[in-house]
Amino acid sequence: MKQRLWVVTELYYPELTSTGYYLTKIAEGLAKDFDVKVLCGQPSYGARGIKAPKHEVRNDVEIFRLIGTTLNKDVILFRIVNMVTLGISIFLNGLLRFRKGDFVLVVTTPPILPFLVAVSSLIRRAPYFLLIHDNYPEVLVAVGKLKEDSFFVKLLNFFNRWLYKNASKIIVVGRDMLELIKVKAEGFDVSLECIPNWAELEQVEPCPRDENQLLQELGIKDKFVFLYAGNMGYPNDLESIVYCVKELNNDERFHFIFLGSGVKRKWLEEETRGLRNVTLLPSRPRNEQKIFLNACDVGIVSLVKGMRGVSVPSRTYNLLAAGKPILALVEEDSEVAMILKEEEAGWVVEPRNPQKLLERIFEIYENKNLLHEMGVRAREAALEKYSPEKAIKSYIEVFNGVKRK
Repeated sequence: MKQRLWVVTELYYPELTSTGYYLTKIAEGLAKDFDVKVLCGQPSYGARGIKAPKHEVRNDVEIFRLIGTTLNKDVILFRIVNMVTLGISIFLNGLLRFRKGDFVLVVTTPPILPFLVAVSSLIRRAPYFLLIHDNYPEVLVAVGKLKEDSFFVKLLNFFNRWLYKNASKIIVVGRDMLELIKVKAEGFDVSLECIPNWAELEQVEPCPRDENQLLQELGIKDKFVFLYAGNMGYPNDLESIVYCVKELNNDERFHFIFLGSGVKRKWLEEETRGLRNVTLLPSRPRNEQKIFLNACDVGIVSLVKGMRGVSVPSRTYNLLAAGKPILALVEEDSEVAMILKEEEAGWVVEPRNPQKLLERIFEIYENKNLLHEMGVRAREAALEKYSPEKAIKSYIEVFNGVKRK
C-alpha cells in the first residue's frame, strides 16, 4: 500500500499562477510513488471566477476543493478574508481527513496556512513537511508594512520557531533561503532541504526573434526590448525600471514591455502614461509563455531590498528556458544573483539604484553581441539544473528518506 501524502495549498489546478502551478506539478509528480490527496481552495487569482469541482480525481491525484471566499486579492482586506475563510475550512478538513502516519506537505502561501495545518497535523499525529516559498515576517518588513523591531514581528518569529520545531522537514527553494532558515531554526533538530523551482521545459523554449508574433503585433521588431513579465506587487522594484523608462523615452533604440498584474499595476499605468517607449499588457496564460518570453532581447527580474532569502522569483527559470539573458534587480548573494553568476547568463544590479540600472542598460546594449552566447548558457542551465524531473526526484527522495526511518 502506498504512503498517503496530503498536499495542502490555497492554489491548485485550474489556478496556475506560480504557487498553483508548482504545487499541482509536485502533487502529480509524486502520485506514482504515493497516494496523493490535495486540500485546496477554489481559484482566486488568475483563474478567479472559474468554479472547479469540489471533488475530483485528476492525473491520479484526489482533489478536495474547500469552501472559502474568492474576493479580489489586490484589496488587502479581501485577501485577509480569503485567507481566514479558507484557512478555517482547511483546518477543519485536516482534523476530519488526516490519519495517523499520513504525510502532509504544506506551502507557506498564504502565511496563516502552515500554522493551521500544523495544528491539525499534530492533533491527528500526521507528520508535516513545510515548503517555504515566501518567508514571513521578512517579506512584510522588506515592503515596509512592518518594522523589524515591532511587537508583531517578534510574535511572528516566536510562532515560526514553534512551526519549524515541530516540522518533520523544511524544504526551501533557494540557497539564500536555506541560510536564513538555518538561523531562524537554530537549535532545533529539524532537517532542511533545498529544492529549487524549475523551468517549464515542456512548453518554453527559445524561438527566433524575427518570427515572434508579439513583437510583430507591437511593431517593435527593430527595437532593443526589455521584458518584465510577472507579478507587479509590493516586493517588486518597479520604481527603478520606470525611472529608466522615463530617462530613455526619447531614445529610439529601446522599448520596454510590462506584462502582468498586481497592486502596483495601477501605479505603473499612471507613471508611464504618454510615454512612447513602453507597452503595458495584461497577464497572459502560461501556455503563451513561449511567445511572450521570447518577445525581448533581455528579461528583467526585480525585487526590493530586504528580499534576499525571502523569496525566489519563479519567472527566472522560464526566462532561462527561453534562452534569454536576465537583468536582475536583486541583492548580491541572493539565489537569482548566484544563478546568473554561475551560468554567466545575466547581470545583477542592487535594487533601488536606478542610476546604476540605467548605466547597466547602456552597457548591455553596447555589448549586445554577447547576448546570443549568454542565451545559450541560460538554456543549458535550465535543461541541466532546473528541470521538473530533477525537482520531482528530489521531492520523492525527501519523503522516501522519512519513510525508511
